Amino acid sequence: MLVICAAGVLAGGANARGLRVAPGPSGPCSVFDRHPCAPVCSVLEHGPCVPDVQYPLRQELQLTIESRRTGEYRMPDHDLDTIADLFAALRACWKPPLDARDGMEISVRFAFKRSGEVIAPPRVTYSKRGAPNDARELYRDAITAALDRCAPLHFTNGLAGAIAGRPIAVRYVENRAADMPSQP
Repeated sequence: MLVICAAGVLAGGANARGLRVAPGPSGPCSVFDRHPCAPVCSVLEHGPCVPDVQYPLRQELQLTIESRRTGEYRMPDHDLDTIADLFAALRACWKPPLDARDGMEISVRFAFKRSGEVIAPPRVTYSKRGAPNDARELYRDAITAALDRCAPLHFTNGLAGAIAGRPIAVRYVENRAADMPSQP
């Protein structure tokens, strides 16, 4: 049985955003404790109440893939078990178009099913300002081909449950020209 300590609610402070937070150490709470319980919020308080807890991971999955590093990226040789494994696989799948546009950047969002298949074609959320439509289409097609080349990815049950349906944002950066010697 969980006993919620009212002292945590009454002694609440405010965080940087001005929202009410329940102060005190985290952990089990008892009515016999001399310190307030945390995180505790009450319907009796005025204004929103947010537990003052720092989460170690952000909710969105974001990845940047650089074209000049495609030779360094390797596909994991085992079922994908972590987010790092997933990102390594997505990087290894990327083959930039031969007709490169130096400085081109394009971002897409997509999600996977538990089976490792992409739910729907990737949706372009950003492309470099001033990029011609043919360049945008070229890179969008290369991104779709990269996902088709590697899908379905092989997830462990744990990773499949964690990322199924969760949006993944990937930014592709064309920077191979930076590595090429300048032409006289």
